[in-house]
Amino acid sequence: MDGISDQKAKLRRAVLHRRHGTSQEIRDASGKRLADAAIDAGIVQANATIACFVSMGSEVPTSALLDHFLDIHAQILVPRLGSGLDMGWSRYSGAAGLVDMGGHRPAEPTDRTLPADALAQASTIFVAALAVDRLGNRLGRGAGWYDKALRYRNQESRIIAICWPWEFSDRPVPHSSFDVRVDGVLTPRSFTPIDKLQDARPYAVQ
Repeated sequence: MDGISDQKAKLRRAVLHRRHGTSQEIRDASGKRLADAAIDAGIVQANATIACFVSMGSEVPTSALLDHFLDIHAQILVPRLGSGLDMGWSRYSGAAGLVDMGGHRPAEPTDRTLPADALAQASTIFVAALAVDRLGNRLGRGAGWYDKALRYRNQESRIIAICWPWEFSDRPVPHSSFDVRVDGVLTPRSFTPIDKLQDARPYAVQ
């Protein structure tokens, strides 16, 4: 691996180690607070089309957030992971419509899969993150799903990262030139817009 890849891998290990120390009770409560933070910030308006992921494992639970979007009559796109790196989408109608995909994959709806370019319909896109810095640089799990998917977004859409509060910090996140920066960060504590006019200094490998 090159220097940036090494730094990303090291940070992923550290983040996942801390996440695994969170109890189910903490996760459940944090999922409710995540939805409250989104409601307080008014991130999504009624009847909007948005894209959001179905959480899994030690991620901040998104079930309450998705329920809120349904309550305001948003059209919700959730990922459908195929065999390649192109991410399809399906309409989300509630947790009852999800099926367990097994392995290290999130639950998915059972209805038809929309093509990758369906993402262009979304005005706000919520993405999972392991770490985000103040410039909006995001660390993912390393599979490249979102890097591929975000090529199809509407350029006017907002990208909002969801992570635990301690994963959003002043510490620079290692990133490559092709990594897409986010426009804001939503945690169970608050929503923070990112000032993308800041100087996007290259990451220095240490």
